[in-house]
Amino acid sequence: MDSSEITIVLESILSTPTAPFHEYHVLGVIESLLESCHSARIERDSFGNLIVIVGPDNKEPKWIFGAHMDHPGFVELPNSNCGDFSNSKYRDKFVFLGGVPDAYLETKFPIKEFGRFAMWDLPSFTISNDEIRSRACDDLVGCSAIVSLIKHLDVDQNKESFGAVFTRSEEVGFVGATKLAEEWPFTSDSCFVSIETSVPVGDSSMGKGPICRVGDRITIFDNDATESILLTGKKHEIPVQRALLDGGACEASALSAFGIKAAGISVPLGNYHNCTKDGKIDLEYVKLKDVEGLVDLMVALIKEFPNGPPNHSASKRHKCRGRVDKMVPFIENTLEDFSRPKNSV
Repeated sequence: MDSSEITIVLESILSTPTAPFHEYHVLGVIESLLESCHSARIERDSFGNLIVIVGPDNKEPKWIFGAHMDHPGFVELPNSNCGDFSNSKYRDKFVFLGGVPDAYLETKFPIKEFGRFAMWDLPSFTISNDEIRSRACDDLVGCSAIVSLIKHLDVDQNKESFGAVFTRSEEVGFVGATKLAEEWPFTSDSCFVSIETSVPVGDSSMGKGPICRVGDRITIFDNDATESILLTGKKHEIPVQRALLDGGACEASALSAFGIKAAGISVPLGNYHNCTKDGKIDLEYVKLKDVEGLVDLMVALIKEFPNGPPNHSASKRHKCRGRVDKMVPFIENTLEDFSRPKNSV
């Protein structure tokens, strides 16, 4: 997909304010961006999650790509029965929701109000060379990648079907994902793929492609789905990293808790939740080529495995059997040594 097209989508979505439970602005922008996509059927579930199905009407989607529309931020308290919040999480009429240590909140970094919620007063979108910076890459970058995927495959000759979900209130405990799972609108054999931005760990790093997330802090993800992602990247020569991103958790864990097959792909992220390593509030950032690689990977995955992740055990057994067959001369050469009576030398 052309990088300029992806950049346009990124700027449109990342420039939109959001916070937990206040994702309506982002939802509206996504619906507007998809308005011209004739093969996309768009609806909202009972909680306000956005559900999209792309492709032929007679084919059920087996790959379901999901991203959340919220980002940690300040929201108004709806009433006095909201539970106990520490004083450090308050700012004027707002309370902070999302995973940010109190020490960062106590810096009193300026905020910008958007009616009933507020965000850090940071630029919404900047791009320099290959770097995208924003007050909210997590997970508006994931939303942008999925929108770019839909727009790219919204063509008459596309014979494959896939689904997309844009969820609410992930940052406060997978609320939207849980609601989605309880009313799962897809077939029982479909596979949910969490599209996230995550801090790279181990040998993974920014600029080396999207990360196939084998699991998070809570769960190890579906083996066949993970294998399909890695095989697709290898076959189509798309750089894909592999890592257990256990520094946090994602919606794949929430969906898998309800018996839904789940996997994860992440774009490496800097300044997670706007927190720098030296204790300051600053822009999050990602590499554009990692986002481009993510879109390419999703396109290839749909085309490579249109019926969802297959069972890869047979091919693995074949490889194992082949290794045994190569060692037959060595096996036969030592059989007699293992047939001797116990304690004999």
